[in-house]
Amino acid sequence: MAQLKEIRNRIASVKNTRKVTNAMKLVSASKLKKAQSAIVNFAVYDEKLHKIIQNLSLSEIEVHSDFFKEEEEIKNVLIVVLGANRGLCGPFNSNITKFSIIHALDNYNKLLKLGNVEFLPIGLHVEKELKMRKLDIFEEAHDLVNNSDYERSSEFAEKLMNIFKSRKFHRIDIVYNRFKNAALQLLTTEQYLPVEKPEMEEENLSLPYYIFEPSQDEILNDIIPRSLKMRIHRILLDSTASEHGARMTAMHQATDNATSLMDTLRKNYNNARQSAITNEIIEISAGAEALNGHNQ
Repeated sequence: MAQLKEIRNRIASVKNTRKVTNAMKLVSASKLKKAQSAIVNFAVYDEKLHKIIQNLSLSEIEVHSDFFKEEEEIKNVLIVVLGANRGLCGPFNSNITKFSIIHALDNYNKLLKLGNVEFLPIGLHVEKELKMRKLDIFEEAHDLVNNSDYERSSEFAEKLMNIFKSRKFHRIDIVYNRFKNAALQLLTTEQYLPVEKPEMEEENLSLPYYIFEPSQDEILNDIIPRSLKMRIHRILLDSTASEHGARMTAMHQATDNATSLMDTLRKNYNNARQSAITNEIIEISAGAEALNGHNQ
């Protein structure tokens, strides 16, 4: 009977856990839908601005902007790593942390050994894992996670631009999860600063002649900061959607595992109960036979 009680308690515990994981899955699914809509709506503006920059960059003009300035020798690098403040999203945080470290080792190995590569984590779990590996943390921006409206992301983009213009870092890279679908997030690295000149698509190689007022140089100097702000916002939206997708998938698997475990426990409970009933019947039969033999 003690065994039956233990199994019943385990079934109740797993049932409660399944309710929690299923609720979290539904919440993440709802948030994911909103995040996907935000990505789709924002992509229109991002793509249009990218095409404008392509058109402006068609001619070989010399752009006088700090954002295009690339040092002959890179001495200091900042790697921005986007993760999550909360767990229960599978290997989402650990994967992005490992990927950022691999990126640093593959591209800036000598600078990393000299201590000239610093990390800027966006997400409590990412910061924790980076510190466990004793890597240099420049600062953190955890408030951007799941709270990245355009105003906040613009302020963060301006901070990165000012850091780059001060030449504290000669290159700024961003490592994040690019959203593909609910079950797939692509580990991605982008060079944020200095700005790389966009490549022209084949169908856009022969564009008509435009008269620019003011000059292309002035227009680019005005548009590039806006583009950098939009780029940060797009990356934050991608990371947020990826987090919700990863959490929804993880909670879906946890719910399925809980269901499977409950089925196994119910079978064990029924077997144990049947065994207990059989033993009771045997004991009663043996007692009855003993009484009959005594009376004879």
